Amino acid sequence: MSTENLPQSPEQPPRKPRVALVFGGRSSEHGISVVTAGAVLRAIDRTKYDVLPIGITQDGRWALTADAPERMAIIDRRQPSVEQLAESSEGGVVLPVDPADREVVYSEPGSVPKALGEVDVVFPLLHGPYGEDGTLQGLLELSGVPYVGSGVLASAVGQDKDYMKRVFTSFGLKVGPYVVIRPREWQQDESAARKKIIDFAGEHGWPLFVKPARAGSSFGITKVDDLSGLDEAIAEAQRHDPKIIVEALLRGREIECGVLEFEDGPRASVPAEIPPVQSHAFYDFEAKYIDSADGIVPAPLTPEQTAEVRRLAVEAFEAASCEGLVRADFFLTEDGEFVINEINTMPGFTPISMYPRMWQETGVSYPELVDRLVQAALRRSTGLR
Repeated sequence: MSTENLPQSPEQPPRKPRVALVFGGRSSEHGISVVTAGAVLRAIDRTKYDVLPIGITQDGRWALTADAPERMAIIDRRQPSVEQLAESSEGGVVLPVDPADREVVYSEPGSVPKALGEVDVVFPLLHGPYGEDGTLQGLLELSGVPYVGSGVLASAVGQDKDYMKRVFTSFGLKVGPYVVIRPREWQQDESAARKKIIDFAGEHGWPLFVKPARAGSSFGITKVDDLSGLDEAIAEAQRHDPKIIVEALLRGREIECGVLEFEDGPRASVPAEIPPVQSHAFYDFEAKYIDSADGIVPAPLTPEQTAEVRRLAVEAFEAASCEGLVRADFFLTEDGEFVINEINTMPGFTPISMYPRMWQETGVSYPELVDRLVQAALRRSTGLR
């Protein structure tokens, strides 16, 4: 029988790209990740993308969560959690492990698994270990799913302040004095490890900053003014990471700069300055996220200083093989030299965070920033590139 005269079905409109927002996670930055996801959920263009929110609980379960940005905010100084947003206390989301299949599946004990549809790109909004450090990026590479931000190597380098500084030094970027205490050093001889820090203080002076080597959002950082506070500071840093880094005080101004991947390569935003916070010893977690300490955007720098820090921010992005986005943090020392402190491959991304504020001042709005990051991820392939 001929089908020539049969009515033809109307052509289906093209499917919108599906973006899975993955947030929460097992690190101490869980709550800030949830806040970040709420901001992105508000900003992402729903006429352009389908959105699937997936939260990772503090014990590592991948949960289907409510698309409810109003519940993803810091209220009365309390941070939100994935556990509060999960559709079920037992159900789990499973990403595909076959690069030829991007179907996401949701299952609950005693129920038939339910297909949630294909995912075209993952937007990982995780901060800290088990998400920002290359672990999730490796999983997505194995799955063949494109994702926003840096790959495995750059994510790992950007998370570990020790190796980050080694990479920067090898590319000619100036870093401040530091010393690292690895877990084995501490376990084998605490006295020798402590003496290593004391000798460092003897060379560079007090105060020192004692930090977890692989944490962010200023968690676990202590400014130590003298020997009496050292042991408590070490214990606090080790509560977040058994590997710690101790940095000398650099006297100068704190300057930040955002880098964003455009079609023609990475570009830097106008820089911002973090002024001294009178109510805090330094720019710590409370100052950043609870008390909303104001940064100055754009930073009051000379045109030459502005051009230099923007150039150095892009150099740091390229040195670590980053993709998508980076916030680069510098000190402008009293002798006029920029010293890089660190980069963040998934910086604070709430509307009050410095990275979006710098780009807003540069002419890229928050919704456009989200869109550019998703589009950059969709342009890239997974695997070696």
